[in-house]
Amino acid sequence: MNHKNIIFKSAFTLVFAGFLGACSDDLEDINKNPNEAIVAQPDYLLANAIKSNADIILGSDASMETTTLYVQHWAKIQYTDPDKYTASLTNIQNVWTNLYSQGLTDFSTIIKLGEEAGNPNYQAVGLILKSWSFQLLTDLYGDIPYTQAVKIDEYLTPKYDAQKDVYIGLLADLKKAGDQINVSGNPIAGDLIYGGNLAKWKKFANSLRLRIALRIADKDPATAKTVIAELAADPSQLIASNDEIAQLVYLSSPNQNPVAKDRETRDDYRVSKSVIDKLIELKDPRLAVFANKTVDATPLNYVGVTNGLPADSAAKLGFTKTSKLGDYFTAATSPAVFLSYSEVLFNLAEAAQRGFTSDNAADQYKKAVTASLQQFKVGSADITAYLALPSTAYDAANYKKSIGEQKWLALYSQGLEAFAEWRRLDYPQLKPAYAGVLSGKFPARLTYPTGEQALNLANYKAAVASQGEDKLTTKLWFDAQ
Repeated sequence: MNHKNIIFKSAFTLVFAGFLGACSDDLEDINKNPNEAIVAQPDYLLANAIKSNADIILGSDASMETTTLYVQHWAKIQYTDPDKYTASLTNIQNVWTNLYSQGLTDFSTIIKLGEEAGNPNYQAVGLILKSWSFQLLTDLYGDIPYTQAVKIDEYLTPKYDAQKDVYIGLLADLKKAGDQINVSGNPIAGDLIYGGNLAKWKKFANSLRLRIALRIADKDPATAKTVIAELAADPSQLIASNDEIAQLVYLSSPNQNPVAKDRETRDDYRVSKSVIDKLIELKDPRLAVFANKTVDATPLNYVGVTNGLPADSAAKLGFTKTSKLGDYFTAATSPAVFLSYSEVLFNLAEAAQRGFTSDNAADQYKKAVTASLQQFKVGSADITAYLALPSTAYDAANYKKSIGEQKWLALYSQGLEAFAEWRRLDYPQLKPAYAGVLSGKFPARLTYPTGEQALNLANYKAAVASQGEDKLTTKLWFDAQ
C-alpha cells in the first residue's frame, strides 16, 4: 500500500470519527426531553419518598406478614405459615432493600438538594426522615450499616454499626435537624405529612428523640435522662395534640392505603384473639373500631383468631364467624402513622415514673389513654366511663404493665413500633404462636437478608460475631429482659 493511500485512509478515518461525534452530540440533543427535569426537584422527591415509605410501614413485608403478626394485633385465617414464624426471605430482603435503596437514598438526596439550593429546611426534613428510617431498621435488625450507609461512591460494602451507636447517632442527628429548622425561613413543598408547617416538623424531630431516648433507657439510662430532661423542659416542642400526629393520610385509588389495596383481592387476615380478648376484658370502647362484628351471629359479636394455627384449624373457624379488621383501618384514606400524640404522652408517663422528669406519671398516663381514644373517635362519655374502670387505673408499682398494655392497644396496626415497644416493655404477656416453629419462643428481630451474605459478607460476619446468631430469636441490644 503506497503512502498516498495511507494518508487518504487516515484522513477519512478522522473525518468519519468527527462526523460520528457530531451525530452523537446531535442525537443527545434530540433525545433530551425539554419537559423532563434532569435534576430531581426536592418537592417532588419529598412527596414520593414520604408516600413510598408510608407504604413500607403498612405493607406486606414490614407489617402484614411480620411485625403485626408477631405482636398479635392481627392473625391469619389462611396461608398461616408467617403467623407460625416461618419468615419469608423475600419479605425480609424487601424491608432492608426498600428502606436503604428507596427511603434512605431519597432522603439523602433531599438533604443534598437542600444544601445546593441554600434551603436548610429541606435539609432538616430530609435528616428527620432519614433518622426515622434508620430507627426502623435498627429496631428490626439490630446492628446495621449507618455511618457508611448510602455513600456508595465511598463504601460499596459498608460496615455495620452497633445498635447502641446507631441510637446515639440518631439522637444527635435529630437534635441537629431540629436546630436547623427555621420556621420563618425558606418554605418547603411536597410535604404530605404537615403541609409545609415547619414548627410541626420540629416537634416531630423532638418526639422521635423522646422515643429513641426511652428505647435505650434500660441499657443507657444516663443518656436517656439527659435527652428527656432537655425535652421535658419545654414540652410545647413535642407533638402536643392529635392534630399534630405525624402521619400520611391516603387518598382514593390508586393512592389508597396499602391495607385497603390488599383487601381488594385478599381475605386471609383477622383480628388476633389476643386483642379482642383484651378489649372485651377491659370493656374497651375501641373494640368496635379495631374489629368488625362477625358476619354470622356469635355470642359476643366479636371473635378473634389464635395466632399461628395450622391451616386446617384456622379454616375451620370460618370466614363468617371471625372478626375482620375494623373499617377504620381498611378504608382507602386510613392514615399511615409515623408517630402519634398518645405515644408521646405514654413516653412522658414512663419518663416521669423512671424519675427522668418531675411530671406526674399517672396524669400523663391518663392523658395518653384519652388521646388514643380520641384519635379513634371515641365519644367523651365513653372515655370518662372507661377511665373510671379499676382495670384501666395506673399502677405505679408495675408501670411497665399499665403502660405496656395500653400502649400496645394505642399502637394497634402500627406493627413496627408496636413490636419494638412490646419487646422493650414485655407487656402484654402474650403466648407464642400456637403451632410456632421457634420452639415456644417469639421472634425478637428480623434476620439479615441473604443479599448481605452475598454482597457484604465480611461485614455481615462481623455483625453476627458482635450481636449473636443471625436468628429470629436473637435478642437485640435494647431488648434488656
